[in-house]
Amino acid sequence: MTNHYYVYVLSSGRNGTLYIGVTGDLVRRVFEHKEGTVRGFTKTHKVNHLVYFEQFDNPANAISREKTMKGWPRQWKINKIEESNPMWRDLYEEIARP
Repeated sequence: MTNHYYVYVLSSGRNGTLYIGVTGDLVRRVFEHKEGTVRGFTKTHKVNHLVYFEQFDNPANAISREKTMKGWPRQWKINKIEESNPMWRDLYEEIARP
């Protein structure tokens, strides 16, 4: 069985505050953000809409990508989101289905 790792982008809404993270369990991690069980930035700023994610087979590659994306200018991040999610839909329901 292959483990997957994810880089994900959360938003407070369209063109809102952004947060980039990495996890080995995307559904669980986004659920934690949505429920407010994650203390810190995302809870304080209500950043809990999953608007973008990428999947990796290697944790080092996922962490490297996260660091790269965090270094991008804001407009690059917005452009990346809008390439695949122009309406800024919350993708959580799509990934959380059994």
